[in-house]
Amino acid sequence: QPPPPTAVIPREAWEGCSVLLDVNDGDRLAFFRLTPGATVKIGDKSCSLQPLLGRPFGSLFRVGPDGLLPCQDDGKPRDAGAAQDETRDNRSLVDNNTAQTLSSEDIEAMKREGASGDAIVEALIANSSTFGNKTVFSQEKYKLKKQKKYAPKVLLRRPSTRSICETYFKKYPARIGFMRVDTLSLLLSMANVGAYSDVLAVDMVGGLVVGAVAERLGGTGYVCSTYLGSAPSSIDIIRMYNLNSEMTSRIFQAPLSDLCSLKTSGDAPGSIQGDEPGVVPDESFQSSLEKPSDTEVSDGNAQSTTAQPIDIEAPEPATDEHLNQGDISMPGKQ
Repeated sequence: QPPPPTAVIPREAWEGCSVLLDVNDGDRLAFFRLTPGATVKIGDKSCSLQPLLGRPFGSLFRVGPDGLLPCQDDGKPRDAGAAQDETRDNRSLVDNNTAQTLSSEDIEAMKREGASGDAIVEALIANSSTFGNKTVFSQEKYKLKKQKKYAPKVLLRRPSTRSICETYFKKYPARIGFMRVDTLSLLLSMANVGAYSDVLAVDMVGGLVVGAVAERLGGTGYVCSTYLGSAPSSIDIIRMYNLNSEMTSRIFQAPLSDLCSLKTSGDAPGSIQGDEPGVVPDESFQSSLEKPSDTEVSDGNAQSTTAQPIDIEAPEPATDEHLNQGDISMPGKQ
């Protein structure tokens, strides 16, 4: 009977791991590596990522005067789905920029005094002459718009097969062959990829398929990434999966010609798993898996070693015009 798998991915963020930051509910998605000097720029504020260490994935943070702070649940019941008798409408409201009595100078003064983003939002609501006449839906829409601008929220997500695939498909689908997460799930299911499997994969989508297989194997079985020709396909996306040494040691790369020659000569074992594997991992490949998985990934060209930063944002974050300031531009981004 095979031994139980020992590879377990921690549920809390640790120093050196890769994380996916979701700013304002999908307005911006960015991969980061939690190094001592790692920072994220939100609006005009550069925040250290050290408060994320030791926090469980799925934690929500807000931008405070001193950086990222964990959001505390106020414990108040929320009746978002409760039915309400709406008798108000917006027919008499005119958007002429005179309803708000709080000026931009007043807002800047509040920021200098150390006021939180939530306090600024409450002040904007209190100084709006038309807020009380709006419908409940319009009021919630107004609050959300101001919250995204003055009190942005940051969600700490674990880079998994689903989150990585969805993030790339949202902004750079060509790098993963326009593969949706449901297509990738169907591919793994139809291939019957499970624990203690030995999988042969042809990955031409940056390592998304190989990483998904290795994550599903969970440190059991082996996955061999094969390719045509002499230049291996780039599989740099694997570095974002936070795979431990036990899981990465079971990933191999070998050209298809070598596999065919081994099969013809009869020297190849029936399974990669064994005392003498038929495919020996390339040292350069294994060392590349141990490199830091920071905000850079390969552009998908096997002949190029130029790394490009991944900072994925929504095409039109209309609710926060300051969110994109200071971000590194991507190739092909207009």
